[in-house]
Amino acid sequence: MTPPDTLRPVFTETFPPAMDAGILYISIPYRTCGHLCCCGCGREVVTPLSPAQWSLTYNGESVSLAPSIGNWSLPCRSHYWIRDGRVRWSRRYSPSEFDQNRDRDRRLLAAHDSGEQQPGRAASLHRRLWFRRP
Repeated sequence: MTPPDTLRPVFTETFPPAMDAGILYISIPYRTCGHLCCCGCGREVVTPLSPAQWSLTYNGESVSLAPSIGNWSLPCRSHYWIRDGRVRWSRRYSPSEFDQNRDRDRRLLAAHDSGEQQPGRAASLHRRLWFRRP
């Protein structure tokens, strides 16, 4: 399978039984996105939309996800950004960086779930979780 260099948004309530490469499935009711890993390995990648996880920006044609997609638990360990529908590759992380990122993500999610405020993060997270339509 040739890895895609772009992802086309498809808005759907639920994901199909088999995802197609090059498509970013977006479920607003379930606040989740899904796609096949952009490295071409064929693994499904699910990105929950929440202030402590990923945010989606839609400009009427293309989408961006923030922060980056770090597939630390997949064998490929791919790491990329989805910006304006284009796949932008990031550098490879070392094993210690994988661990640091996982720990940070777990802390942020736990703090969000418990209602704790992270210093300086509230405004940033609020700005990240917005859905823009033309």
